[in-house]
Amino acid sequence: MSDRAIENPIQEKPSGDKPCVFIHTNHKQILGALVGAHSIRRPSRNNEKFDVCLIRHADHPFLGAREGQLFLRDGVLRAWRNEDLQSFTPLRFMPPERMGYQGRAVVTDPDVFAVGDVWDLLSRDMQGKAIFCRPRDRRSHSVEGRMATSVMLLDCAKLPHWRVQAQFESMFRKELDYKDWITLRNEPRDSIGLFENGWNDLDRFSRTTRMLHTTKRWTQPWKAGLPADFTPADKFRQFPPVGWLLHARRQLFGDHALLGRYRNHPDKNQEGYFFGLLRECVETGLVARDFIAEQIARQHVRPDAVAVMERSPAPDAILAGLPATC
Repeated sequence: MSDRAIENPIQEKPSGDKPCVFIHTNHKQILGALVGAHSIRRPSRNNEKFDVCLIRHADHPFLGAREGQLFLRDGVLRAWRNEDLQSFTPLRFMPPERMGYQGRAVVTDPDVFAVGDVWDLLSRDMQGKAIFCRPRDRRSHSVEGRMATSVMLLDCAKLPHWRVQAQFESMFRKELDYKDWITLRNEPRDSIGLFENGWNDLDRFSRTTRMLHTTKRWTQPWKAGLPADFTPADKFRQFPPVGWLLHARRQLFGDHALLGRYRNHPDKNQEGYFFGLLRECVETGLVARDFIAEQIARQHVRPDAVAVMERSPAPDAILAGLPATC
């Protein structure tokens, strides 16, 4: 672990003369974002070449102003909830604005934890593309379908049309569908390139993983046992009968009613990696024990988080034991 990773993992804003890794988050996922920032710095041999910044939901009042109002998502109207676990997602399109539409950026969700050196991504040949990401379907090798935007490499100068507040507001006028926005359906296909799935490994953890994304919300390691506080997609396009059932549940009982509780992650390596990173954050002072206690009290973090952290293996021990592929 480099000294830079210990001393200065996160900056308030990009310096302007370096590429930047942005982690977008809200108050419910802030612990994951802090651990994610530490994980970005931890393995890099090039920390002096890039910045790491958070993009926080609370800093963008246009999100809060729409509380309870109806927006278009996957062809149906949904109420915008700032207390939803993923109310930060529109902010994944904010990096070009924050960079002044210049230079390169990587953006990640707050449940993404680096294994490899992000500089290998920031410095790669983008072949004239504006966006590098991966398909949502791990079996796909095409940009024709829906893309996973939870980790993206961006050439910010090529994305002047990314104006987050304007695009966010257009969802409430029924001019833009959230699902199309979040999966890049409206972006020109020739502006998108593909990186290896390992840069956004969706709940898969092996020696080919460069960034681990604990994307299945039901099993996020720091949430196990807590009441579910996210709103599942209605799935009208995939299977309309299930979509109507989920829609009826929300209408009759509320957004999070009858969802149950978060579950333990089935892969102990993924749980152990997160909590091993968290212990390093505590040891280096990035995360205070009092802060963890506060997050537990607010039911943003599982009640036994400290105990799990203290018994978790060191991250390097987990990495050494990973399977070659999965």
